[in-house]
Amino acid sequence: MTTPQDNHAEAQAAAPMVSVRDLRVTFSGGGKTIRAVNGVSLDVAPGEALALIGESGSGKSVTLRALMRLHPPRRTRMEGAIRIDGADVMALDARALQRLRGGTVAMVFQEPLLALDPVYTVGQQIIECIRTHASVSASEARQRALRALESVRIPSPERRLAAYPHEMSGGMRQRAMIALALSASPKVLLADEPTTALDATVQIQVLILLRELQRELGLSIVFVTHDIGAAVEIADRVAVMYGGRIVEEGPIRTLLRAARHPYTIALLQSRQHGMDRGQRLQTIAGSPPDLAALPPGCTFAPRCPHARPACLAQVPATTDLGQGHRVSCILASEPAVAEAAA
Repeated sequence: MTTPQDNHAEAQAAAPMVSVRDLRVTFSGGGKTIRAVNGVSLDVAPGEALALIGESGSGKSVTLRALMRLHPPRRTRMEGAIRIDGADVMALDARALQRLRGGTVAMVFQEPLLALDPVYTVGQQIIECIRTHASVSASEARQRALRALESVRIPSPERRLAAYPHEMSGGMRQRAMIALALSASPKVLLADEPTTALDATVQIQVLILLRELQRELGLSIVFVTHDIGAAVEIADRVAVMYGGRIVEEGPIRTLLRAARHPYTIALLQSRQHGMDRGQRLQTIAGSPPDLAALPPGCTFAPRCPHARPACLAQVPATTDLGQGHRVSCILASEPAVAEAAA
C-alpha cells in the first residue's frame, strides 16, 4: 500500500515537469540595463508545488513570466534553458508558443480585474480559451466552462458565466481567473501572488482551493509570494530569491526549521507568527540591491550581519546540504551562524 510520501518520492524521481537552467533575464531601456534574473536554475516535479519567495524586486515575477516568454521581446534578453513537459520553450516559434500557453502551462495573475477583459463576460473568456485549445462545439465549450467554474467552488456558476468581471467580488474574480487558467487542462500552473489583493479570510480560501485543485488534478505549481505563511499553505518546496538569484532552496519544513542563508533567516524573523503582544517586529536593515548596478560577490552582503570580506569578492557557490536542501553562502558549512541568528 502506497502512502502520500511514497507518491511524492516517486514524483521527485520522475523527469521534472519544469526544468530551468542558468536563466538570465535582462531588460534594456532608458539608457539602463536591468539584470533582473541572474543564473536561476530550478526543477519542479510532476504534481509538486514550488514557492518562490523574496522581497519585491528579487526577480520572482520576472522568473515566472519568463517561463511562458511573456516579456516584451524588443527590450528583453533571455538566456539559458527552459523546458516544460519536455518542450524547449526558448526554441518554440509563435504558433507552438501559443499552444503551450494555456494548453500546457497557464498563469493566474495577481490582479484578476486587470487580467480579465472587462468588455467580455467571464463565460465568453473561458469558452474562448477552451475552443482555442480543443476542437469542440460552442455548446460543449460552454458546458466545460460551467464545470470549470464549479470546480473552483463558485456559487451560482450558471449566473457567473454571464457576469462581467466588474460585477464580481475580488475573491470571486480570482476564482474565475483560476477557472480560466485551468479550463484547457494544463499540466503546469503559474501563480503570481494571486492572494495579495484579497483580504485575509479570502486569501486562505483561495490558497486552500489551489492546494485542493493541485492534488485533484496532479498539477505542478510555481507559486510566487512574499508571504512565508502563504508558502506554508501550498508549497512542497521553497526557493528563496534575492538580487535575481536563488540563495536557498529546500523542502518547506526544512527551511522553516533549519534555514542556513542569513537572508532566509531574516525573512523568517520578520514575520509576526509566534510573536508576543507588544514585541517589536524585526526588520531587515538596508534596501534591496539596484539591479542596474549589482554589487560584486554576494548581493546580500551589504545587508548581512555576518558578512566577511570574502563575501564581496565573488558570487558564492551553491552547497548541497542533502535532502534537497541547497544554499549559496560561504557560511553554509557553519551551522553556528544559523543558530546564532535564529
